[in-house]
Amino acid sequence: MYGRRFCKAAPAHILGSRRHRCLSSKVHEPLHILFCGSDQFSVTSLQALESERKASNGLIASIDVVCRPPKLTRRYLKTLREVPIATAARNLRLPLHEIDTFTGWTPPISPNLIVTVSFGLLIPSRIVLHAKYGGLNVHPSLLPELPGPAPLHHTLLEGRKTTGVTLQTLHPTQFDKGKIIAQTPYPGIEHDAESVEQLRDLTAPLGAELLVSSLRNGLFVAPVQETGWYRGDQSLTRFKKASKIGPEDRHIDWASWSADEILRRQRVIGPLWNFAESLVQDKSGERRGTRRLIWEHGFRLPQEEFHLFPAIGQPIVVGLSKTTKKVYVRTCDGQVLVPNHIKIEGGATTAAFHAIKARGLAPIPSTVNESQHPAHDFVTFHSRLS
Repeated sequence: MYGRRFCKAAPAHILGSRRHRCLSSKVHEPLHILFCGSDQFSVTSLQALESERKASNGLIASIDVVCRPPKLTRRYLKTLREVPIATAARNLRLPLHEIDTFTGWTPPISPNLIVTVSFGLLIPSRIVLHAKYGGLNVHPSLLPELPGPAPLHHTLLEGRKTTGVTLQTLHPTQFDKGKIIAQTPYPGIEHDAESVEQLRDLTAPLGAELLVSSLRNGLFVAPVQETGWYRGDQSLTRFKKASKIGPEDRHIDWASWSADEILRRQRVIGPLWNFAESLVQDKSGERRGTRRLIWEHGFRLPQEEFHLFPAIGQPIVVGLSKTTKKVYVRTCDGQVLVPNHIKIEGGATTAAFHAIKARGLAPIPSTVNESQHPAHDFVTFHSRLS
């Protein structure tokens, strides 16, 4: 192996700080990278590294890719689906290693740098410490803000209008606790993204450029110069965490979530849900129960005027005597939302009214004559949504 000096100034709009100067005195060997990734965000960084390797400037000698193996998905678990980074590695003709755990696994090559981007597994200290230059991680937030597996989701859920990307070293035992060696400028880059995909498409190229620029400047070579916008004691400051999105993040709290909050969540994390009381008549009599409702195609704001005032979170079915029957739900801020389609546990996704009638969620009569009962052309659910 031969020593190497490489110096190329990083773009000012990415590094945004005079601290990120060209460290021409740092000498390092050609990089043998073990790249660990998963999603489309990580694909952009892998493609940038491979382009740099092909540039034949001696910075990167080889890249091996690690990802999780394909998983069975969709109904009845019949479809085998691999993560995007696996497809990208095959297309780039890079060595690919699919593993579910690092237990008992040793890299077939001897990497001198580990790079992780949206990987999800903690790289064991035996692998990180064995690599001469340790490890780096690309994280789509301005750390120490929003550490965790879902920074893009939480950026949007909190309505933040700025974003950023951080390059940090890999901590041997914890996620997002490494030293920050490069970062996009504080207080962040303004954006108007409304979906995770839109925010990903903005931050992924920034992360890739930040990674490659930092490799060119040798920022990973010890002694590592720590930088970043926050210089205080992190243990004394509570930063918002970007926890993994779970079922409760989709569980609508009608008592506290505004209409804007509900619409924002369905854009960011998909279908939301609630529990509703059902009442069904059969040969054995009246049966009560609780059904889980998935608001499969989300809500919309009504285009028509709405003059009824149901209780917050207690849906009302209007237009029983008409061909077009609509369901409305009042939110805590006085707005009204209209669900499009509903999936009730044990059933298929159908128009909201048909699902409600079939599962006995509201006392819908078999026939209604508007001319005889104009004041009773609507019914409410048996109970509020929970």
